[in-house]
Amino acid sequence: MTITQLQYVLAVAEHRNFTLAAEKSYVTQPTLSMQVQKLEDELDVLIFDRGKKPIMITEVGKKIVAQAKNIVAEAERIKDIVDQDKGFIGGDFTIGIIPTVMPTLLPMFLNTFIKKYPKVNLIIKEQPTEALIRNILDGHLDAGIAATPLEIEFIKERPLYYEPFVGYVPINHRLSQHKELGIEDLDVNDILLLQDGHCFRDGVINLCKTPKNMKDEQFKIESGSFETLVSLSDEGMGMTLLPYLNTLELDKAKTQQLRPFKNPSPAREISLIYHKSELKIQITEALKEVISSIVKGAIAFQDVKIISPLSKN
Repeated sequence: MTITQLQYVLAVAEHRNFTLAAEKSYVTQPTLSMQVQKLEDELDVLIFDRGKKPIMITEVGKKIVAQAKNIVAEAERIKDIVDQDKGFIGGDFTIGIIPTVMPTLLPMFLNTFIKKYPKVNLIIKEQPTEALIRNILDGHLDAGIAATPLEIEFIKERPLYYEPFVGYVPINHRLSQHKELGIEDLDVNDILLLQDGHCFRDGVINLCKTPKNMKDEQFKIESGSFETLVSLSDEGMGMTLLPYLNTLELDKAKTQQLRPFKNPSPAREISLIYHKSELKIQITEALKEVISSIVKGAIAFQDVKIISPLSKN
């Protein structure tokens, strides 16, 4: 039994297809199939039922796959130990970032990070929170950046910054004469929202009246981008809420429509999240240091009230 054989088993278990598993493992399909077969012969069990499409994992195979994940992770930890002892920060590091954070945060830290740590091959993927959690558990992501708290047992959360909410209130809106907004001023039926599935949307709904008070209106607009929400707001369709970093690149005319919140300002907590096994922790720590130091200069707010992205309905 070898680590490589276990890695091939995990690839087949994930993709349920020997050809695709071989492609993702960068080996030929006959090589991968032969190694999986050798492991099955050694153990005298069938890990996969090849007679079904897609390939199914047998009952004993499910137990073997679960154990294989632990063994492969512990094997990778040995390399981590050596890297940390040598003070080496490098190698592949795959990170997922939620869509409402990636466009503003990535340009702020990426250039600085790759210059400071040129031996790190940073692989960045935009993914919603649910996908981040699943991929961290499955070992496809080394870390993620998401709105927290998530309160998931196998995930560690390291806050990077606290990003205030800012109101974008168009001319002639009922709140347009307010210099500051209060949470009590908000009505979820009066706010343009992101599409379902975005944690920022859930945070806004938790901030306002509960979803059960949402009314059936003549029209319902949801969008996947803050830019669209701002444009719709300019057309008189309602107000919207933006994360503070998204307001920094608005043109001067649009900044006139921004309304801060009274202290304590509602805000979202943005954290670096990773598996409690802490693999590649030296790269994780390097990322946290770079991001926190850069964002600290952009967000000077101190008095904030964290709005959880967790659904409360």
